Amino acid sequence: MTTIAQHENRLLLIEKVLILKSLSIFEETPETVLAEVAEILEELEFEKGKNIFHSGEIASCMYIIVKGEIRIYKNEHTLIVLKENDFFGELSLLDTETRSASASALKDAFLLKIDQEPFYELMESRVEVAKGIIKTLCRRLRAQNARVLEEQKKNHS
Repeated sequence: MTTIAQHENRLLLIEKVLILKSLSIFEETPETVLAEVAEILEELEFEKGKNIFHSGEIASCMYIIVKGEIRIYKNEHTLIVLKENDFFGELSLLDTETRSASASALKDAFLLKIDQEPFYELMESRVEVAKGIIKTLCRRLRAQNARVLEEQKKNHS
């Protein structure tokens, strides 16, 4: 992992705001608020094959994929492959529990990282941010429930 700050290709504030605005979690958040979030984002690079985090590690941040592909997996079973303009680790923005899965870069990846504490502060002052994370978690929970039901149907056939 390298911090992009050392490289010339740092994102402009407006680029970060546009990336944030494209995410379901922030779609109802005004650009002025997103500009504040953008200022606290850390830019990171991960080479293909590098682990971002492991299952069981204490979690306190979420990642946004600017470029690349990220594999989320448990043991050797792939749960999902995420691509550009998606995000992962959002549960850790709400609680500091251990990671339920691992993440690694399938391709060279450029990520934005947001830590829990600044996100809490944002949720306290902006209800639309809290609504956004709740809606996102509900959608992902419903999708997971559908996958479990589908798997059960396959096993009973």
